[in-house]
Amino acid sequence: MMSVAMQSLDFAAKIWLACGCSSNASFERCSVRNYAKVNSRVWTRGYAARKSACCRRGNTQCRVSSMKTVEPEPAVTGRTKYSQDLPTGLDLKNYPGSPISPAKLFEVVADDLLTLNKNLKSIVGAENPVLMSAAEQIFSAGGKRMRPALVFLVSRATAELVGMKELTTKHRRLAETIEMIHTASLIHDDVLDESNLRRGKETVHQLYGTRVAVLAGDFMFAQSSWYLANLENLEVIKLISQVIKDFASGEIKQASSLFDCDVQLEEYLIKSYYKTASLIAASTKGAAVFSGTDSGITEKMYEYGRNLGLSFQIVDDILDFTQTAEQLGKPAASDLAKGNLTAPVIFALEKEQKLRDIIESEFSETGSFEEAIALVKSSGGIERAQELAKEKADIAIQNVQCLPQSAYRLALENMVAYNLQRVA
Repeated sequence: MMSVAMQSLDFAAKIWLACGCSSNASFERCSVRNYAKVNSRVWTRGYAARKSACCRRGNTQCRVSSMKTVEPEPAVTGRTKYSQDLPTGLDLKNYPGSPISPAKLFEVVADDLLTLNKNLKSIVGAENPVLMSAAEQIFSAGGKRMRPALVFLVSRATAELVGMKELTTKHRRLAETIEMIHTASLIHDDVLDESNLRRGKETVHQLYGTRVAVLAGDFMFAQSSWYLANLENLEVIKLISQVIKDFASGEIKQASSLFDCDVQLEEYLIKSYYKTASLIAASTKGAAVFSGTDSGITEKMYEYGRNLGLSFQIVDDILDFTQTAEQLGKPAASDLAKGNLTAPVIFALEKEQKLRDIIESEFSETGSFEEAIALVKSSGGIERAQELAKEKADIAIQNVQCLPQSAYRLALENMVAYNLQRVA
């Protein structure tokens, strides 16, 4: 699995390097675009098939390898005092509501996340101090641990559904594996995007060089794959393996459409699924699989994660235009500067011919980049992107209504609201 994934990532990296933002790269970028157009139907068909498929759970029992990791004390039931502080449901039409903080949002699985943080260090291991130090750099860069938190929330919500008293070791290993895969993807993304900052801190490749950063990402992909394989659940292995493939596909699609003003919204959503929503959907579905729920529930958890992931990506792309570099922890409008056209730009292009001219010139004239940003803001592109994010959020909310009322389900709902509040 990993050899194929690494070849795909290497291929994506080569394509990205051929698609630099300078005008000297126009010939190579056109070649990549042509390659992408030939294969676009295959990508779209594969995405649509996974979107609608209802995979059946295998009956294979999972054996977890012995690991020197911490197991927490059993958590209290979902109907805690915390649930009294949450609303009884969300009405996105009346959004925004009261502010939601990530700390409060994840309070109900705080013990699970503390255990995860301890275990991540032992899972990464100390075999190579340089790689360990590189991985620690991004582990400690202030991330919210959203993906493992979603694993724990869905795990506990679906466990209640089937009468399971406590999470299994498999649930916990899944959360740890998901976070390692996410971390590996961030390290590689920063190399491909030539980003010097992430969450306000220097990136791994900025501190240790590109070679170490690529090796650190490869190392974490390999480690996560080994622990995933030891869970011995074929359905989950296939699910997560597809995510790693999707990362490479997303990078290829992005590289193939730089400065392409004809890119369609559907193409943007497919790329966003590959790069962001695929892992979140796999996280939430995998958690339900390990709880032993039926295929109907696991697919709804998958759809929850997919639509939440798409909504998150759309909101991130909006923030790229509405927040400062200090707030973002990276340069503002960096995607547009590199020719990566996101939802606000795609919507704005429908109204602004001048914006098309500026982008296709790759901001060759002085002040044209700042003018492009102003056109995106004045054309209603940001507002339309907000509506799209809300549309995906509403679908995500519908998908968790199959779960019993508990603090865990309400936290899943509030995760959706929290995301929308970022652009309120």
